[in-house]
Amino acid sequence: MMKSIKIALTIIALFTFTFSQAQTKKKPVKKGVKTAVKAQTKTPDKKMPEEEIVSNETKVKITTDMGDIVIKLYDKTPLHRDNFIKLVNDHFYDSLLFHRIISGFMIQGGDPKSKTAQPGEMLGSGDVGYTIPAEFDPSLFHKKGALCAARTNNPEKASSGCQFYIVQGKPSSDAELDNFDMQRPVKYTSAQRMTYKINGGTPFLDMNYTVFGEVVSGIEVVDLIAAAPKAPGDRPVTDIHMKMEVVK
Repeated sequence: MMKSIKIALTIIALFTFTFSQAQTKKKPVKKGVKTAVKAQTKTPDKKMPEEEIVSNETKVKITTDMGDIVIKLYDKTPLHRDNFIKLVNDHFYDSLLFHRIISGFMIQGGDPKSKTAQPGEMLGSGDVGYTIPAEFDPSLFHKKGALCAARTNNPEKASSGCQFYIVQGKPSSDAELDNFDMQRPVKYTSAQRMTYKINGGTPFLDMNYTVFGEVVSGIEVVDLIAAAPKAPGDRPVTDIHMKMEVVK
C-alpha cells in the first residue's frame, strides 16, 4: 500500500507543468501560490476573464493530426468552463501541440509556447498569466476521458489558466480503490468504482486537480495520441497539433 501511495505522489509531483530547467523567477500570481511560469520574464499579471457564459453542457471539438475529439464541459465547474470557452472562441488553442503524453496516464496540451516550438524543445512552462480557483466536486472524477486542468504544486491547488490534460489511465483494483477512498472526504459511489474497475482512469488525482469536462466522442484518438512515439520529457517525436471550436 505504501508503495502505491509513493508512486501516486511521484506522478502527481511530476504532473505540474513547470519544468525544472526553468531558472529565472517571476513574482507569484498571489501570495502563497507559486507562479505557474518560472521561465518567463516579468510581466504584469493578467486577470482571469470575467465574462459569464451560460452553458448547457457546451461541447468543444478538438481537431488533431490523429483525429477529432469532442468534449463536453461541466456546468458544475463554471469558472473553468467559462475560461475554456473564452480561450476556444479567441482561437488561443489553434496550432498548439499536445506537448506531453504518457501512455496509461494522460495527454497534455495548452502551452502557448508550443505554437512556435523548435523540434526537441522542452515544453510545459507556458501560461496565460493567471490561475483559476480549484473547483472540486466528488461527483466529477478522473475516469478515462476526463478533461482536467493542469497546475503547479501550489497549496490552494489553483489551476493553470490554459494548460489541460485528458485522462487515459488504466483499470483499478478494489484494493487500490479502497486505498484511494481513505483519502477522500466523500467515498466513491458504486457506479464510480465500477467505472474505474472496467474503463480505468487516474483515481489518485481526484480532489487534487479540477475535472471540468469529459470526452463524448473520439476516445480512440486519445489512445492513439497517448501511444505515439515520444522523446525524453514525454514530448511526441512528431508534433501533434490541435485546433478547437465550440460546437452544438
